[in-house]
Amino acid sequence: MDTLPEKQDYTAEDAHYMELAIRLAEENIDHGGGPFGAVIVRQGEVIATGANRVVPDNDPTAHAEVLAIRRACQRLGTFSLAGCTVYSSCEPCPMCLSALYWAGVSRICYGNTKADAQAIDFDDSFIYDQLDLSYTQRAIPCEHFMRDRALKAFQKWAEKEDKIAY
Repeated sequence: MDTLPEKQDYTAEDAHYMELAIRLAEENIDHGGGPFGAVIVRQGEVIATGANRVVPDNDPTAHAEVLAIRRACQRLGTFSLAGCTVYSSCEPCPMCLSALYWAGVSRICYGNTKADAQAIDFDDSFIYDQLDLSYTQRAIPCEHFMRDRALKAFQKWAEKEDKIAY
């Protein structure tokens, strides 16, 4: 499993925000959630936080980073989190990593690794493995049809003059 070497020369500010993310993870366990917390910071200000609420909310997308992204975007009134740093108690899963890229964050910092998560039965390797397979080999069947009809929505978007690219 590929891992990034642990950084040793982080700043006191980084340590402060990582500690906050870790504390959120620890506290969340006592409130029925998973051991994951996230903090989004811009220019020294906490914009939003999130903690894993998958089980309490019956929402498989209610990961700490996703909830923090939603709150930060609502607070800032934008879909772009450019200039923001995310501090997560754990290396983001494939869904959260994708969401962080879509949000355009400038930096991602994390404490635990995906191997650490795997060791306590939060294993994302299956998803990573599935992405490397052809469509016909994946565990969930993928079926492609009605492309000609679906392309009409894309054509309408392409012709829209006042669209906001993202």
